[in-house]
Amino acid sequence: MSITYRFLEPLDVLFLRGNKLFGDPGSFGESLIPPWPSVAAGAIRSRMLVDEAIDLVAFAKSEIVHPTLGTPAHPGSFTLAGFYLARRQHGTTEILMPLPADLVISKDDAGHLRVSRLQPTAVALASSFGLPLLPVLAQGVSRGKPVSGYWLTQAGWQCYLQGDTPAAAHLVASSELWKLDARVGIGMSAATRSVGNGKLFSAQAVALANGVGFLAAVWGATPPANGLLRLGGDGRAATIDAVDVTPPAPDYPTIAQATRCRLVLTSPGLFPAGWQLPGCHNDNRVTLPGGITGRLVCAAVPRAEVLSGWDLAKKKPKPAQRVAPTGSVYWLDELQATPEALGKLVDNGLWGEPCEDAQRKAEGFNRISLALWAEDKKD
Repeated sequence: MSITYRFLEPLDVLFLRGNKLFGDPGSFGESLIPPWPSVAAGAIRSRMLVDEAIDLVAFAKSEIVHPTLGTPAHPGSFTLAGFYLARRQHGTTEILMPLPADLVISKDDAGHLRVSRLQPTAVALASSFGLPLLPVLAQGVSRGKPVSGYWLTQAGWQCYLQGDTPAAAHLVASSELWKLDARVGIGMSAATRSVGNGKLFSAQAVALANGVGFLAAVWGATPPANGLLRLGGDGRAATIDAVDVTPPAPDYPTIAQATRCRLVLTSPGLFPAGWQLPGCHNDNRVTLPGGITGRLVCAAVPRAEVLSGWDLAKKKPKPAQRVAPTGSVYWLDELQATPEALGKLVDNGLWGEPCEDAQRKAEGFNRISLALWAEDKKD
């Protein structure tokens, strides 16, 4: 079964809640952009159940087995194979990627943006870093002030996968994609369902720009081709439309021939050892599904995030788990793999066989891409 793509475009502001508690007097609910992929997976699966007139209560109790969704306890073939911020321009749909952790954006005195790249480097300094090489940013005489809040266009992502450093023209400021709007909420009493005295709190609403939404890649099921979804906190309305998209793909033959690559998380990674890749041994040797082997020599991993959520079937919070953020980069050398094995790894994500967590796999976590690890260049 092939991957089908659906463009989700909000019709209202969204409340994309993270994993921080809020609702107490004076608290602030910060939105998470992009949201967890489970937001899209849950919205699409709920719409599929409603379209087929399936008793949601019976499905939640695992009394009904759906052909592709399975049950809440034992998911079926439905898998969110990708979840991206995206925009429609001039009749086409393009994905927008958060900056990989090995890219650094700076601005010079004239206000010009510059994209630089971290390089794995042997440094004769004592540190607690557990890998042989450190990600280092080499700078010349001309320096700039680091800036943040930028995304890569699809062309920039293709450039990155090919081993090149994207240009400033490949960047999009988040201010062009969405605005944040603080909204005031009132705490409710769970017992009386009435307003609680003195329980005012604030929450961030996300207002996406016209034509900006999310792209969901679904494998193993046929999602709705049009209509509406309930998306994010409070179930705000969003349209869902079938689109024809061809996201950039890694150059598997060249990567296999080069025997080294960069592995990039395109969704948060749920790994047993926190930031470290699954299948990594004490000597930094890595064994990945499909008989792929290599050596982990360097990593650029931002501060860990905490993943949780609400389990509608069990009516209780999901367990809190530490995740490696989207955009984390791992450098592998001594790579031994066929192009076919590399392609299957990207298609399946960083999951073993049998899968360690079928629910989180269906929700789109542990998705990756592979980028060429080119020879060091002077950026």
